[in-house]
Formats: sequence, C-alpha cells, structure tokens
Amino acid sequence: MSQSRPSFLIFDWDNTLIDSWACLHEAINITLDAMGHAPWSMDEVRTRIALSLRDHFPVLFGDRWEEARAVFYAAFKQVHLLRLKPLDGVDEMLSELNGRGFLMGVVSNKTGAYLREESDHLGWNGYFHRLVGATDAARDKPAPDPVRMVLEGSGIEAGRNVWFIGDAPVDMECAANTGCTPILLRPHPPKSGEFHSHPFRVHFKTPGDLLLYLESGR
Repeated sequence: MSQSRPSFLIFDWDNTLIDSWACLHEAINITLDAMGHAPWSMDEVRTRIALSLRDHFPVLFGDRWEEARAVFYAAFKQVHLLRLKPLDGVDEMLSELNGRGFLMGVVSNKTGAYLREESDHLGWNGYFHRLVGATDAARDKPAPDPVRMVLEGSGIEAGRNVWFIGDAPVDMECAANTGCTPILLRPHPPKSGEFHSHPFRVHFKTPGDLLLYLESGR
C-alpha cells in the first residue's frame, strides 16, 4: 500500500485493541440460558457477535430482546473490568502513535458508557480524540453516523486519508460506507470469502507491524 501519512486513525475496540472474547462468551451464555436458548461455543461467539446489541438482540430474541438486554448487561457489568486485557503490543503502539502526533479515535459497537469506562480503566483516554460506542450516534456501525461523530471537532472529514482499523467484516463495511481506508489488524488470516463484500486494503498481523509501517512514512 502506498499513500501519505493518514490524517486520523479510527480503531475498533473489542479484539482489535483489547481481548474481550472471554467476557463476551460468559455474558452471552448467561443471557442465552436465561432466555431458554442453547449456549454458544467460543467459535460461535467469534462468528456471531459483530453488530451492536440494539441491532442484534431483536433478531436473536424477538419481542423479548429488552429482557435479554437487561440480563446481558447485568452479567457483563460484573466481569468486563475484571477480564479487561489489552492485546499484546497495543499499549506500546498507542503510546508511540500518540507521541508521534497521530490523531486517533475509537468507533465500537460496545455500549458507549462501557467503552469509555474501559478506556479510563486502562489509562488510555488521553490517546483518543473521541470514543464513540453503540447508542452514542443515531445508528451504530456499520452505519456512517459514529464515524462522523468520532471526527467531530478534529477538522478532518471522512475519506481515504482516514484509516478505519478493525478485526472484522463489519469494520471493513463501515470503512466502505464512509470512504475511509479499511485496515485489518489481527493475527489470524482471513477465511475464504470472509471479506468478499467489503475487502480490506492491507492486513497487519500485529500492532507492532502497523506501528512500523506508520513510522516508515510510506
């Protein structure tokens, strides 16, 4: 990939910057059990959880989705800070990018209040221009609304020089919907057809790889 230094870096949160699978697995299975559904394996959690709760739960639980939401949030609140863990190399990457003057923000489908609580717990708030989570904007990712919100006040508009960095197809779709450059950040390679509808521009396996690329000025 050849292009100038990006003007803004938008990061996904869960499983791009932090490891949240164990927390999600526990909370969703408590919810499924309470609602009379069979539990999910970790593989099912990894493949089925991408949209925000307000978009996904009505499909999964129908008219009882608000009841399921209450169960999920009660379970999630008990464990999310206890299990909060940055992915390897992320803390160093964010610190270095911040020191080099990169503007950064977060667009996540995690509820905004929990997102900002987790960032504060990790001491990361100073790295980000803004953290936008589910229900903060009129619509959630992959809609363009949260991208517009995260850029507010930066003087930067969505476009190719804004990178949207994430680990899942929904992140690449959000990048496509806003004209941003889609960047895949995760250790494992794409599955066949996983990103067929919304391809990524480049794949970095580690935060260190992304950092080295940006430091090179390519």
